[in-house]
Amino acid sequence: MKPDLYVHFHPDERPFVDRASEWIDRAAFGHELKRTDFLDPRQADILASLANRNPDVQLRMDGGYEGAERKRALLAPDYRVLDDEPAHIALIEVTGGTQGHLELDHGDYLGALLGLGIKRDRIGDLHVHEDRCHCLVAEEIAGYINIHLRQVHRVHVLTDILPLERLRPAIPAMEEMNLSVASLRLDGIASDVHRISRSKIVDPIRAGRCRVNWKVEEDPSAPLKAGDVVSMQGLGRFKVLEVEGVTKKGRIRVKIGKII
Repeated sequence: MKPDLYVHFHPDERPFVDRASEWIDRAAFGHELKRTDFLDPRQADILASLANRNPDVQLRMDGGYEGAERKRALLAPDYRVLDDEPAHIALIEVTGGTQGHLELDHGDYLGALLGLGIKRDRIGDLHVHEDRCHCLVAEEIAGYINIHLRQVHRVHVLTDILPLERLRPAIPAMEEMNLSVASLRLDGIASDVHRISRSKIVDPIRAGRCRVNWKVEEDPSAPLKAGDVVSMQGLGRFKVLEVEGVTKKGRIRVKIGKII
């Protein structure tokens, strides 16, 4: 890997940059088809930016449905047709989520899957409904999950492998907030959204526990814009829905969607 390429990426991203570069080289020069595990949006952006530098490689992303957040990538030499290559994504339905009046959330289902010894990158998007969860996973481990996943949190569950066409996407619940802020600085908006003092929000940002659009952001003064997605480790995620203008007192009106 050329050192000058690293300047475009956060130091924490360098191991993935190296892996992605190797996949591209093997597709271009080794004439191999590479099917990755699930990538988050930031990893997908990195891979796409690297693949676009090499005219001998083509790339396709597939998360199992339109609008997927986590996707598997297929890399191949430019002469190979990728449209018909399967992404090998399976849909597992987990039912029993309201047993004992205990509602299960995204973290409960993800924790149960990871508790089976499955790595995070083998799991795609999870769609949580009132009485079930639709889990998109790598097809290679679907049978294992179907046999072994019998409990989520303290709830006994049943599983079934369904055709992808039966996926029921879940729309995340979002609490809308209208803020009046002095500037669009990350620390100011994040402190208002999470109702934490600005001095307390700065430390986790500087410690690398904040991501803007899935990229680590360590600068508390970084400006946000409409469409940005901000996730704070331990606090959750919010999206800047709209920057609505300036008040008579010179403050900025911002509409935020806090994902709950």
